[in-house]
Amino acid sequence: MQILTNKLEFPPVTQANTYGMVAIGGDLSPERLLLAYKSGIFPWYSKGEPIAWYSPDPRMVLFPDTLKVSKSMRQILRKGDFKVTVNQAFAKVIANCKNTNREAQGEVGTWITNEMETAYNQLHELGIAKSVEVWKGDELVGGLYGLEIKAIFCGESMFSNVSNASKVAFIHLVENHTYKLVDCQVYNNHLASLGAKEISRTAFLEFLK
Repeated sequence: MQILTNKLEFPPVTQANTYGMVAIGGDLSPERLLLAYKSGIFPWYSKGEPIAWYSPDPRMVLFPDTLKVSKSMRQILRKGDFKVTVNQAFAKVIANCKNTNREAQGEVGTWITNEMETAYNQLHELGIAKSVEVWKGDELVGGLYGLEIKAIFCGESMFSNVSNASKVAFIHLVENHTYKLVDCQVYNNHLASLGAKEISRTAFLEFLK
């Protein structure tokens, strides 16, 4: 396992261990994060741990033409109870993602540390990270955020304070942009139900090229 230094580089993703971990250490500067995502790598760690960098194999992705939207979900979208915006409340979206209780999903705590929250807000200010917000009236009830890397959206996290709000955000993202694919990183039942599937890391890296 390579320990990163101040030098702006990552080892080849083929050196990742069984769990997909490529390296540890380094920092969350905009330059390093951008290099990581362009290399098919993302940070994933918890508070009090060193920064860990992953490139899992297989990789969970969604191709826009395989998006699954149920009839009941289409009815919800047509009702117009939700308003969707883009890049209007990035800081609020990531803060909600950070504070969402995910025990029902089998997760303890959050991987969005204060350091990560600051770093992705900086990427948003640079026009690299974007958010999709879902509102009910004047209340932010759901959303997601991630990075745009060429024609790929690298999803990071989503939240939903009312039923279906995160689905609304995800569907809007896919149907209103011309991404080749949406990177979902690792297997997730929620995203699988929307049409996401696993592909090899090699195939994913080809799309990044």
